[in-house]
Amino acid sequence: MTLVSEIRLRQVLDSRGNRTVEADVVTESGGFGRAAAPSGASTGEYEAIELDPSEAIASAREHAVPRLEGKVFVGDQRDVDRTLRAADGTDDFSEIGANSAVAISMAASKAAADVTGAPLYQHLGGAFRGEEFPTPLGNVIGGGEHAADATAIQEFLAVPVGAPSVQDAVFANAAVHQEVHDLLAERDIAAGKGDEGAWAPSIEDDEAFELMAEATDAVADEVGFDIKFGLDVAGAEMYDEDDEEYVYRETTRSTDEQIEYIADLVEEYELAYVEDPLDEDDYSGFAELTEKVGDRTLVCGDDLFVTNVERLATGIEQGAGNSILVKPNQIGTLSDAVDAVELAVENGYEPVISHRSGETEDTTIAHLAVATGAPYIKTGAVGGERTAKLNELIRIEQNVSRL
Repeated sequence: MTLVSEIRLRQVLDSRGNRTVEADVVTESGGFGRAAAPSGASTGEYEAIELDPSEAIASAREHAVPRLEGKVFVGDQRDVDRTLRAADGTDDFSEIGANSAVAISMAASKAAADVTGAPLYQHLGGAFRGEEFPTPLGNVIGGGEHAADATAIQEFLAVPVGAPSVQDAVFANAAVHQEVHDLLAERDIAAGKGDEGAWAPSIEDDEAFELMAEATDAVADEVGFDIKFGLDVAGAEMYDEDDEEYVYRETTRSTDEQIEYIADLVEEYELAYVEDPLDEDDYSGFAELTEKVGDRTLVCGDDLFVTNVERLATGIEQGAGNSILVKPNQIGTLSDAVDAVELAVENGYEPVISHRSGETEDTTIAHLAVATGAPYIKTGAVGGERTAKLNELIRIEQNVSRL
């Protein structure tokens, strides 16, 4: 146990070229941790509040740093995070900003791990036996809020469910990404990349489904294990509250039609994962869809749950979904993120640890996924800020296999 001696805050770039908050935490014994906050584009209404980075840093320096420096032990992560909440004094980090809070929270955990000489996943999760590693979900085709003039559905994700190792899974997702590029080239379809490195062709969703089915089948044949695919529909971004319908490029769907549409897609393409198929307030719609397809696929709540145990508890009570996306910056601290994972697991929900569209080179979520035994991690397929997490997972897997 060692006290925080200094916290340094600065602005750095995220993967979109926007400013974000980075924190250094130094301990009295010389421990050091550094972490940077990511930022979302498709954000839920109920997420913790991200402030302008300059405002977040100024407020954190005024309200949080004096409560932490010389007063809090980095080895007690919950005390660090309780102190951040107390310093903020709101339910949603609207005073110091969730971006400053999560950067400090993650940096403190790294400083504590540095003091003990343990890897971060071991510090967060205790003695690790190497029994589980997450399967990475790789964003291959993207549209929605991540790319203009592309697919209406926000993400088409490769899911290498049969991969025998993290390394094999990571390489398989990259191969699917490349295969889609080659298929697009064969069809003379130009495609740049969206925020998360996914291809962003100006095509209809139907064609994207065909491309994903062909690409995953081709790569599965090459690598010799099963690769499925899944979706992030980003239903809240599509939903027109006034007209009570989901707006696609060429059509609109009522809630009942949306549920049937998603259920049909699960059946036709054997989807392994469906995230945010409906609006962020539609617990009953999530429950109805889960009743229809929850025995065959993950119905994952992102905007529905926003890593918040109270919203997750409501979903559990109503049978809404069977999976939760977990984003530390969405709730503000590592402790709150772990609480969401634990409540999910206790109630049979699968936790999926996730990146954001505006990312940094920070690898904390790779360690968090291993520490919590999460079955899945969503962190892209290519791109430096995405491969930082994927390569870290490969390193962790290799290190654990040597123990």
